Amino acid sequence: MRTQVQRAFTLIEILIVVVILGILAAIVIPQFTNASEEAANNSARSQLQTVRSQIELYRVQHQGVLPAILTDWTDLTDMDPTFGRYLQQAPRNPMVIDPALTTLCVAGTMADVGVAAGWVWDATEEQLYVVDAAGEVLDW
Repeated sequence: MRTQVQRAFTLIEILIVVVILGILAAIVIPQFTNASEEAANNSARSQLQTVRSQIELYRVQHQGVLPAILTDWTDLTDMDPTFGRYLQQAPRNPMVIDPALTTLCVAGTMADVGVAAGWVWDATEEQLYVVDAAGEVLDW
């Protein structure tokens, strides 16, 4: 006659597994956080380079006149009958809390920049910059 022995995990074994999983999560989660920040940084950098090149193309095709991006992006996003469209849509800033933020802040100097700006147009240098969530002006 056989006796049936029930096998199960003990409480100690389960606690050890939970502790090991907690340690692994503590190691892995910061890696994902850094990856998402790096992805947002790379996206903002790519968009900044694209918008800067399209502003320069607009300037060349319009005999040195800059697009009126200080009020909105329509000079670059609307269809130009002669030269076409420069941007499909207003750029989105992944570095700020609201990624749909397309606000332009016109700054005489970089010290005039506010956190709410998604993009900054430096009027003295005639250059576009991107602003992160902390209000830091990023330039690559």
